[in-house]
Amino acid sequence: MAVPSTKEMPRHILVVDDDRLVLASLAEGLRDAGYRVTGAVSGEDALRSAARDLPDLALLDVRMPGMDGIELGRRLREQANVPFLYLSAYGDEDIVKQAAEHGALGYLVKPLDVSQIVPSIEAALARARDIRALHEKESQLTTALESGRETSTAVGILMERRGLDRQQAFETLRDYARAQRRKLNEVAAEIIKAAEIINGPARPRD
Repeated sequence: MAVPSTKEMPRHILVVDDDRLVLASLAEGLRDAGYRVTGAVSGEDALRSAARDLPDLALLDVRMPGMDGIELGRRLREQANVPFLYLSAYGDEDIVKQAAEHGALGYLVKPLDVSQIVPSIEAALARARDIRALHEKESQLTTALESGRETSTAVGILMERRGLDRQQAFETLRDYARAQRRKLNEVAAEIIKAAEIINGPARPRD
């Protein structure tokens, strides 16, 4: 059975199920597998718990009284960007479709055997790390482009000249600036100046 690396801090899993017996059994099995587990019996409890101690992943029962798992997943994603898997004893296509539409990383059908779902949990955790890294890159790009007109213009020039998308062009500019140990806006200004020279009118010959 795949288990979390002992060299890292245990991954924190939030398990939400209104059936206390299922919740206790699943939480115990996940703890035995090496995870740190917090249990909640309702959507409201889960939101409060996530606000106090942000989980790496949430396992959400779909059918719960009050706030169901679909709504809870939406709010966890919007309020705290928590990745989640859905749990349900109902494997119908409509719920699977809703799970995908609301951003779930997967869908597990009860009854659950912890030894069999650990690989799915590990895959979801890895996918969540990739998504977070992508969001961080996008945030860095947005911040950099908003901080200077020169940077934005230089990125546009690189996109056009080298056939890159916006992210690739920004990373090219950033990597060159780092290699030269210079500020991003200084390198951007040079690129703009070079483009103006290339695109400017030809000097008349004597």
